[in-house]
Amino acid sequence: MKITAAVLEVSGAQPPFAQSHPFTVGELQLDPPGPGELLVRIEAAGVCHSDLSVVDGNRVRPVPMLLGHEAAGIVEQLGDGVADVAPGDRVVMTFLPRCGECDGCRTDGRLPCAPGTAANNAGTLLGGAIRLHRALDGETEDVRHHLGVSAFATHAVVSRTSVVPVDPDVPSEIAALLGCAVLTGGGAVVNAGRPAAGDRVVVVGLGGVGMAALLVAVALGHKVIGVDTVAGKLEHALACGAAEALTPADAVDRGIRAPVVVEAAGAARAFETAVALTAPGGTTVTVGLPAPDARASVSPLQLTAEARTIVGSYLGSAVPSRDIPRYVELWRAGRLPLERLVSSRIGLDDLDAAMDRLTAGGELRQLITFEGNHA
Repeated sequence: MKITAAVLEVSGAQPPFAQSHPFTVGELQLDPPGPGELLVRIEAAGVCHSDLSVVDGNRVRPVPMLLGHEAAGIVEQLGDGVADVAPGDRVVMTFLPRCGECDGCRTDGRLPCAPGTAANNAGTLLGGAIRLHRALDGETEDVRHHLGVSAFATHAVVSRTSVVPVDPDVPSEIAALLGCAVLTGGGAVVNAGRPAAGDRVVVVGLGGVGMAALLVAVALGHKVIGVDTVAGKLEHALACGAAEALTPADAVDRGIRAPVVVEAAGAARAFETAVALTAPGGTTVTVGLPAPDARASVSPLQLTAEARTIVGSYLGSAVPSRDIPRYVELWRAGRLPLERLVSSRIGLDDLDAAMDRLTAGGELRQLITFEGNHA
């Protein structure tokens, strides 16, 4: 079938992207779903720093590539062997497919799936297929998949293991946010940090993932302190239920300490700040994705003398089929106002400028919505 999509033509383009134009919006050919796959009509897709990291070259991926890994949509067609979802179901799309058999899949979410990671790095679906193509100079060119989803388009073919069905009462925009921001940020708190009842939680970096971590921690009854350099994000953190919102310098100067500190900025300096704000015996959880050559300074003596733990958390150490229903119940109960994560709504043609806004640091989640593409 023919779809409309925003394709990343070059990785490592120079900002401002509104001038270098790394994306082109046009027509692609999407193959039908193969065995274990399904066709999804995209309703909403979030713009995340993981997309930006491919655009700016911090994450090397093959191009041309159709980005977008946080999304929700409606199932339209099933491949052979898919029997537990049906056409018409709304699904959350997640960016780490799982084979269910490798060593990583046996760690209850702590480690990613090895075949899924290999497929993501290669720009294929879990089974190794490429379902996206376009005509170029009289030839057919493959367009790579991004993290098994490729949601910056009207439709996507994905592995069944890349989706989690949700009930119809969950709006598409809320469902989209569950696929990355909430799984990653919320999971950093629930699965990796595991604060005890009443523990203070600090979140360093209040973008989409960090603010989702803050919202989940507040929903679970923790006193939360938000830390960021952007005044508008500090104000928003307070509106989202944070007990305090501070700049990194103010938090350090005041001697703030917490048993669980989540670093969601993806910068070495933010990681160092998070370690400094972690109480003796506490856990620093890092979910940000800094540049591959970024380095941070940590005192080994402090780790030993204060019995500190530093833990990395990829996709919030999540098992999506287990965790997404938990977040849905918190949202449905009115305790998890995920609507507060949406900072703007855009179209495919706005992606170049959206990446500039994300680089500037003022956005939480920009959502691509597809007019006329809803049930």
